[in-house]
Amino acid sequence: MLANYHTHTIRCNHARGSEREYIENAIKEGFTVLGFSDHTPQTYPEGFNSWIRMALSEIPEYTSTLLTLKEEYKGRIDILIGYEVEYSRRFFPSLIEKLREYPLDFLIQGQHFAINEVDGFYVGGPVDSEEDLISYVNTTIEGMETGLFTYLAHPDLVNYTGPDDIYCKHMRRIVEKSLELDIPLEVNMYGFSDGRWYPCDRFFRMASEMSPKFVLGCDAHDPFMVRQPEHAPGLTEFLEKYGIDCGDNLVTLKDPHAPWKLA
Repeated sequence: MLANYHTHTIRCNHARGSEREYIENAIKEGFTVLGFSDHTPQTYPEGFNSWIRMALSEIPEYTSTLLTLKEEYKGRIDILIGYEVEYSRRFFPSLIEKLREYPLDFLIQGQHFAINEVDGFYVGGPVDSEEDLISYVNTTIEGMETGLFTYLAHPDLVNYTGPDDIYCKHMRRIVEKSLELDIPLEVNMYGFSDGRWYPCDRFFRMASEMSPKFVLGCDAHDPFMVRQPEHAPGLTEFLEKYGIDCGDNLVTLKDPHAPWKLA
């Protein structure tokens, strides 16, 4: 694994460590590319505060900090500036307009809410409603169709507790869309560090049979989490179980800048 594009900072209010610590650990672990993709701010209504993402006012400092480190570490590791973006029809257009004002290398889609954080629900909480599952799938696919995302982070984040046949009926649409648009699906390494419900067996059992592209994402909220797959308990066995080959992440993504530049 030569590249990781899923790295957070303290600005999201639930991560630890400095950018330099993440970079130094990435070098120690043998990475040649480290993409920072903190939880993007949103153009939410005045008075609505999200405590799991940076504020719009933090974009300039986030950008300048990474630009400085990018220059400092040139020749040792390639530092990329990105965001993990929450897509929504209501807020996405104004967010993109804001982000385009600053240097930016890539975006990954991380769908934590459907239809959005203000009007919808958190998909990581237990969900037994087929209607809610459909809402997650529809919101995710709509985001994928913008063409702006390098890949889809934790596609199986939705914590649907209903029957497998209902789950697979709707979730396979995400895999089909990833094949249609050539957008890789992330195997999220955070879940193996934190004992989460994802990566989800029933999703990757289904997805691996359809053979989309896969990419590994550290989803690092702590510097030590920028690490090779063999250092994440259970990950290697999981990949072998479903015959998932992520290459080295550079080969899989080719040019992570492309979706953003072409948009």
